Amino acid sequence: MPSPVPTPGAPCWIDLMTTDVDTARRFYGELFGWEYQTGDEEKYGGYVTAWKNGKSVAGIMQKDESQAGMPDVWSTYLRTDDAASAAKAVAAHGGQVFMPPMDVPEQGHMAIFGDATGAAIGVWQPREMLGYELVGEPGAAAWHELHAKDYDAAVKFYQDVFGWETEVMSDTPEFRYTTMGSGMNAQAGILDASGYLTGGIPSHWQVYFSVEDTDAAIERAKAMGATLLEEPADSDFGRVAQLADPTGATFKIISARAG
Repeated sequence: MPSPVPTPGAPCWIDLMTTDVDTARRFYGELFGWEYQTGDEEKYGGYVTAWKNGKSVAGIMQKDESQAGMPDVWSTYLRTDDAASAAKAVAAHGGQVFMPPMDVPEQGHMAIFGDATGAAIGVWQPREMLGYELVGEPGAAAWHELHAKDYDAAVKFYQDVFGWETEVMSDTPEFRYTTMGSGMNAQAGILDASGYLTGGIPSHWQVYFSVEDTDAAIERAKAMGATLLEEPADSDFGRVAQLADPTGATFKIISARAG
């Protein structure tokens, strides 16, 4: 199970960029049992922090006019000790700087990059806000996974830029998968998605949320306007399904038990 105190290069935060904050708050509040605090409008742009059992788990942010036409999306942030140096490393290893490092008053520094496969990935350099405080428990992030159209380039990029120590979990033609870390200490995964990410579908990160019962969570989500994108299926790690929330942001859920 990933530690809630991430090492440099490991996922440390997630947030949702949405066209409708009120709808998102209601949906995820009901689905995951989240409560919310809204940041100062002038200082933090009304950024909403989600909490579960008194611990921070995620953020929600209203899209602005510059993001009109872009899909609503969940983003993963990797911890860094130096966002400015990370930006230089990204550019030097075939990535792009989508949003250069910016100061979040008192909290830390953030930036958004494109990796060598074009997938968007955030970084967070902490000050007061260290990252999420709950991991792998119902209502919190359980796993982060890059679906890469160029698997080899993706693995090398995260090794070179973020210092990932990786382990190959599977290397068959049907299933190629590499993790940051190994076994129960793994922090994130990279999946060779070249076989199904066709046409204009880009490489992208996917967030998994832990739930107590995948099938029951699906029914709750559908009743609130979500769309089931991938039917529930049992895996070695739990019962998994993919959903889109009422405004189209995709995410996965996983429970430790079937049915």
